[in-house]
Amino acid sequence: MTPGYVPSPTRRRLAAGLSAAALAAGTLAGLPGPAAATPATGQVTGPVRAAARAEVPCPKPDVKPPAGRPARPTPPGDDPVLRAVGGDDLATDGLVAPAGVKPPPALTATSWLVADLDTGEVLGGCGPHVYGTPASVQKLLLVATVMDKLDPKKTITITDDDLNIEPGSSAVGLLKGGRYTIATLWLGLLLQSGNEAANALARLGGGSGGVRATVAAMNAKAHQLGAYQTHAVTPSGLDGPGQFTSAYDLALIARDCFAKADFRTYALTKNTQIPAQKQLKKGGFQIQNENRLIFNYPGAMGGKTGFTKLARHSYVGAAQRNGRRLVATLLGAEASPLRGYEQGAALLDWGFSLPKDASVGKLVAPDGQDATGTAADEPAPARSAAPATKAAPAAARPAAGTGPGMPLVAAAAVAIVLAATPLLLLLTQRRRRVRRRPRRRPQAFY
Repeated sequence: MTPGYVPSPTRRRLAAGLSAAALAAGTLAGLPGPAAATPATGQVTGPVRAAARAEVPCPKPDVKPPAGRPARPTPPGDDPVLRAVGGDDLATDGLVAPAGVKPPPALTATSWLVADLDTGEVLGGCGPHVYGTPASVQKLLLVATVMDKLDPKKTITITDDDLNIEPGSSAVGLLKGGRYTIATLWLGLLLQSGNEAANALARLGGGSGGVRATVAAMNAKAHQLGAYQTHAVTPSGLDGPGQFTSAYDLALIARDCFAKADFRTYALTKNTQIPAQKQLKKGGFQIQNENRLIFNYPGAMGGKTGFTKLARHSYVGAAQRNGRRLVATLLGAEASPLRGYEQGAALLDWGFSLPKDASVGKLVAPDGQDATGTAADEPAPARSAAPATKAAPAAARPAAGTGPGMPLVAAAAVAIVLAATPLLLLLTQRRRRVRRRPRRRPQAFY
């Protein structure tokens, strides 16, 4: 099956949410929507209703693309359901930003997104659901999938298969027969983007199924996080046919990674020593973190760089300031006039300049949780002295007072009120644009 396909039960749930949101946005006048920017000036104006909004070009620097840049791979066809995950205002190839804020920076990135790691609010984006090729930022999906499965203190031995990487691609310098701790492999993966470290970690994380099992688990993990546009072919992010992600999906994956204490420690490590291999008569050496954000940006939390000739530069970076933790993701960038991490830093600066209540969408909660992080199989905490109860699905709840013997006119009146209730709720909740996730994990589709 093609990347981007979502099984029917999940698609029906997502499409139902999209239809309701689109109905409210397109038929009711006076609702505040996301802002638009005037192409000539770049000034953000608004509000504009989503249904009436013309697509706004993303700010770009006046530079020519480098000669010899490969043609971008053909992505899966656009799917209106997937493009609206997190809010129908995100379903654009252009700019989406809050009303009344300063314009975002002009970047070479094909697509980007800025979000709050804690609240999940999306602060702005450029083609947030546009398919892109991930390069090494895909290693974050490997982190999200297997880091919790592996003991960082365990020592393993590097094999021939681990070292089977594309010639000239990034490597730590691990040796066949060398013995290293799992923690050393994670450091090599995140500091130097070591593809042989990715192979070793994927082999170990897949158990008897090896790398292939881990790649399958990475795709399942992406779906569990709501990253439906992400399809992994390699654990390292080295290019493979049909391998795609989006700026929105990368933010979901990054949010999971930054929730892990070990990842936060590794990502902020500036340099480390790769141990000597006495049995191989080879000395140790030092490696340094390639993510320059942690050296130059106040409050940096780390992240991941990426580059292949096909994908161009990709980047994920996070920082904290004044009690806020933001993440910036970008795909398809060129290194001039700003390098990948510098484009990430510019997006973070823009995000921190926005009001704390700024929002154009939402990072959806993982399967099994609602939008607040509460387990979906459990009742939400009670807001009053009354005990919390689990509500039945709307379709299964009888309307109050519609039992046998109720007059037909009264029943019709109740039905009209009930039919209007979801629309009224949309009116009151539109500002947050929370898109609920399905509670059951979708079936694997790759």
